[in-house]
Amino acid sequence: MAVYYRDDVVQVTSESIRVGGLAVAIADVTYVWHAKGRSTLAVRGRILGRGVLVLLLSLPPLVAVVCALALAWSVPERGWQPVLLALVACLVVALALTPFLEIPLSWLDRSYERGNRVHELWVQAHGREVLLLRTPDALRFGQIYRAVQRAVERHVDGRS
Repeated sequence: MAVYYRDDVVQVTSESIRVGGLAVAIADVTYVWHAKGRSTLAVRGRILGRGVLVLLLSLPPLVAVVCALALAWSVPERGWQPVLLALVACLVVALALTPFLEIPLSWLDRSYERGNRVHELWVQAHGREVLLLRTPDALRFGQIYRAVQRAVERHVDGRS
């Protein structure tokens, strides 16, 4: 028996697909497909969180440009030396803080990996359509869907 995917809830082997308490024999599966499911609160929250994060990451550069323009506008009153010193100091601080962007950018990246919709995995077994899995996690869904496809393909080809 080959194991194609396994986690706490889902197990896909060369013999069966088990999701929670439901088990479907690979030999009984005649067709596999996926569909877009209804959105959930978790998905909407992820999209909202992504928007807030993009806004928070976009504001500091915008504020910096406005401050630099205001400093440049004040050159006739203050002179070039204080304005250039202030701009250089701001640039040094910005460069020093740049490595700390890694954390929110990794959150943003992970948010896109998880997707922005609910995915459903369906199979046809014994002439009935069976919903096996419904998840908002796009990465996990892709792994499970591909594992089911491999298991069914290898069973049809006789390479169990």
